[in-house]
Amino acid sequence: MDITSGDKRPSPEALLREAENGSRGRLKIFLGAAPGVGKTYEMLLTAQAKYREGVDVVVGIVETHGRKETEELLAGLEVIPRRNILYKGRVLTEMDIDAILARRPRLVLIDELAHTNAPESRHPKRYLDVEELLAAGIDVYTTVNIQHIESLNDVVARITHTRVRETVPDSIVDNADDIEVIDLTPDDLIARLREGKVYIGDRAARAIDNYFSRGNLTALRELALRRTAQRVDEQMLDYMRSHAIEGPWPAGERLLVAIDGAGGSAALVRRARRFAEHLRAPWTALHVETSRDLRADEAERNAIAEALQLATRLGGVAVTLPGEDAATTILDYAHTHNVTHILLAQTGQSRWLSFIRGSTAEKLIQNAGGINIHIASAESRRKEQRLSFEVPRPSRDWAAYAKSLGFVAAAGLFAFLLRETLGISSVALVFLIGVLASAVRYGLFPSLVAALVGVLAYNFFFLPPLYTFTITDPENVVALVVFAIVAVIASNLAARLRAQAIAARTRARITEELYLFSRKLAGAASLDDVVWASVYEIALLLKVNVVLLLPKDRRLDLVGGYPPEDQLDEADFAAAQWSFEKNHTAGRGADTLPGAKRLFIPMRTGRGAIGVIGIDSDRPGPLLRPEEARLLDSLSDQAALAIERIHLAADIEKARLAEETDRLRQALLTSISHDLRTPLASIIGSATSLVAHGDELDAAARMTLLRTIQEEGERLNRFIGNLLDMTRLESGSLKPKADLVDVSDLVGAALQRAKKILKDHKIETDVEPGLPMLSLDMVLMEQVLFNLLDNAAKYAPPGSKITVGARREGDKVAISIADEGEGIPPADCEQIFDKFYRVHRGDRQRVGTGLGLAICRGFVEAMSGTITAANRTDRSGAIFTLKFPIPPAPKVETLA
Repeated sequence: MDITSGDKRPSPEALLREAENGSRGRLKIFLGAAPGVGKTYEMLLTAQAKYREGVDVVVGIVETHGRKETEELLAGLEVIPRRNILYKGRVLTEMDIDAILARRPRLVLIDELAHTNAPESRHPKRYLDVEELLAAGIDVYTTVNIQHIESLNDVVARITHTRVRETVPDSIVDNADDIEVIDLTPDDLIARLREGKVYIGDRAARAIDNYFSRGNLTALRELALRRTAQRVDEQMLDYMRSHAIEGPWPAGERLLVAIDGAGGSAALVRRARRFAEHLRAPWTALHVETSRDLRADEAERNAIAEALQLATRLGGVAVTLPGEDAATTILDYAHTHNVTHILLAQTGQSRWLSFIRGSTAEKLIQNAGGINIHIASAESRRKEQRLSFEVPRPSRDWAAYAKSLGFVAAAGLFAFLLRETLGISSVALVFLIGVLASAVRYGLFPSLVAALVGVLAYNFFFLPPLYTFTITDPENVVALVVFAIVAVIASNLAARLRAQAIAARTRARITEELYLFSRKLAGAASLDDVVWASVYEIALLLKVNVVLLLPKDRRLDLVGGYPPEDQLDEADFAAAQWSFEKNHTAGRGADTLPGAKRLFIPMRTGRGAIGVIGIDSDRPGPLLRPEEARLLDSLSDQAALAIERIHLAADIEKARLAEETDRLRQALLTSISHDLRTPLASIIGSATSLVAHGDELDAAARMTLLRTIQEEGERLNRFIGNLLDMTRLESGSLKPKADLVDVSDLVGAALQRAKKILKDHKIETDVEPGLPMLSLDMVLMEQVLFNLLDNAAKYAPPGSKITVGARREGDKVAISIADEGEGIPPADCEQIFDKFYRVHRGDRQRVGTGLGLAICRGFVEAMSGTITAANRTDRSGAIFTLKFPIPPAPKVETLA
C-alpha cells in the first residue's frame, strides 16, 4: 500500500504567488559582497546583452563614479534625464520615475537600491520607486551591497565596526525573481583599491586599513553567499509546491527527526543535532499527534514536551502536527519541505504486532522514495517497551466498563425479546449495535470488553445448544467467529473516530477561544482591560496561575495576575527581569534560573520584548505540553500586540500634545515678539519724540503723537485682553452671567466700542425688528462682536462696507457680520477658529495674535451658541454667523 498517495495538487499558496507575480515586472538584484566588486559594471554588461537581443532597455539612474570602463557600457542605451529638486538652496538630481512610467520600457536599470531620495520626492527611498515600477509591469535591474540588507545591518556593524544608515527591507530581496552575487576575492578587491578603481588617494588607503580588511571582506562574502542561498532555497520550494513536485530535490540537505512519547526521545534529539551538524543542514523535530496521544499518560506527554523543548534549545525547529497515521504525516511533511533525511528510533514492538499493524519505520522505508531513512538503536527504551509492545495502557475508568456492559445487556435483552422473529444473523447485529455504542461513548478498551461479553452472550443465549458455551453446528461456529471479528474491528474503528472527533472538538474550541480573545483585545480601550483579559484567558485555557509584568522605569512591575492576589518573591522577580532583558525564557523548567517558582516567557513584538508572562501550577512535571506551549505562544503574541497598540496610541497622543504645545509656544513667542512689540515701538517712538522735541512741535503734531500713543496703547490692551481671555477659557474658569439682552442694544454697543477701528469703513446694520430677547452675557457677547468687527476691519479694504445683521431662524436668532474683503480660503474656514491660526496671504500678513476668533468660539459656545465662517455668495468677502437659541417666554401669573 502506498501511504503517500494523497492529494498531489499544486500548493494553492504557491500558485497564488505565481499569479500575483504574473502581472508584475521581474526584479533582478546584483548583490555585492562589498563596494567596488563591480555590481554596476555587471548590471550594464547584462543590460547590453539584453539590448542586443532586442529588449527595450533604458537607464533610470546609474552612478559610474567616474570609472571609464563603466561609462563605456552606457553607450547605445537610452538614458532617462534626471529630475532637478531645489532643496535648501542646492539643486539635487534624482531619478525621474514619472518619465520612466510615461516611457514604459521593458527593462529599466536602477543603481544603488538603498539610496535615500531627496526631500519632496514621491517616495523617501529608491526601493519604493522600484516597487512602483514593478507594479506597473516594468522589469528592473538594480544593485545593492550586502551591508544594506536590513536584517544583516547589525551583523555587518559588528564585523566592520561601521553602521550603514541606508537599508533595504528583507522583503525586497525575498521577493526578487533573480539574484546574482557579484564577488571578488579579498586580494583582488584590495588590489582594485590600490589601483584607485574604487576610491582615490588617501581614502583608498584608509579603506584598506579599516572597512576593507581581509577578514572583513571574507566575512561579508560569506554573508552574501548565505543570504543568496537562502533565497534560492525558498524559490526552489515555491517551484516544487506550485508544480506539485514531491521531492526531495537534493540541492541541499535537510534532516527530520520523528519524536514519539516513548523513552529515549531526548537521546534521539541529541543524536539528530549531531547528525545535522555533520551534514551542515537545518533540522526539524516533528511529533505527530494521533488518537493514541489522547490516551497517553502524563509521563508520555512530558517526554514529548521535553524532547521538543530540547530540540529548540539545540537549534532545531519543533513542529507538532495532527494526523491519524504517523508515517503518512511524516512523509507528507518531508515531501513538502524538501527533507532529504529522516531519523527515527526503533520501536521495540513485537513481530506479531508489527505484522498486524505495521511499524512506522517499515512504512517510511517502503514509501520514502528518494528520502534517506535512518533507524537509530534505542537501548534505553527497549526495557520500558519489552512488555508493553507499544500497546496503549487500558483506561481505568471502571464506570465506563460498567456502562459498556450495560449497553451489551440492553442489546441482549432486546434480542431475547425478539428471538422468535429474529434470525441468528440479526441477533448478532443487535449485539453489534451495543458494541458500537460503547466504542462511540467510551473509547477502545471498554468497547473491546463489550465485544468480548457480547460474543459470549451471543453464544450462551442464542446459539444451540442454548445456555452452554458448546456449539454443535459448524455454521454457528463460523457465525460466531465472524461476529467476533466484526465486533473487534467495528469497535476499533468507532473508537478511532471518537478520538478524532474529540481532537477536532478540542481544536475547534481552542480556535473559538482564540477568536473571542482577539475580539476582546480589539475592543479593549485601556491597558488595564488588555492586562486583565490576557491573564484571565491564559489562566482559563491552560489551567495555570498567571502573572503579567510590564517595564516601568527600567524595572518590571507586576500589573496583573490571576488569581489577583498572586505575588512574586525576589527569585521570581530576578527570573522575570532576566527573561525580559535577554528576551529568552527563564524560571521553572528552563535552562536559566530553574529554581524560580514560575516559568517566565517574554512577550515579543517586532520591536523586541515588551513584557513578561509568568505561569505556575501545582501539577508535577513540565508546566506545559507541546500543544499548550503553542497555545500560550499564540495568546502571548496577541496580548503583546494589543499592549503595543495601547502604548503606540499613548505615544502618538503624547507626540500630538507635544507638537501642539510646541506649536502654541512658538506662536505665542512670535506673537509676543512681533505683534506686542509693534504697538510698544509706536508708543515709545511717539513718547520719545514728545520728550526730546516737544517744544519744537506745533500743537497739531503733538496731538498726532498723543493719538498714536493712545491708539497703540488701546491695541496693546486688546492683545493682552485676548491673552487673558484665552487663559480663562483654557482654565475653565469662565462662567457666563446670563441675562436677557436686546439684540439691537447689543449691536449698537459693539459698534460704538469699535468706532475707532471702523472709521475707514462704511457700516450698515440690518436688524430684523421685533426680535426676541436672548439669554446672554452682555460683556462677553460685546467682546465677541468687537473681535469680529476688528477682524473685518483688518481684512476688508478701506472704504468697503461692513454689514451687521440679525434675523430670526426658527427657534434661533442669527447674528451675522459680513465684509467685502478677499474672503477665506475654503480649506481654512474651520481652522481659523484654532488658537494662533492666521490665514496666510503671501507677504500681506495682518497684525494680531491669532486669538480673536478662537476667543469668539469659546465665548459663544460657553453661552450655548454656535459660530461658523463662510464666504459670501453674492460677492467677494467673508461672513461670520452666530446662532443662539431663543429662551422660553416667562410665565405670566394673573391675580384673581
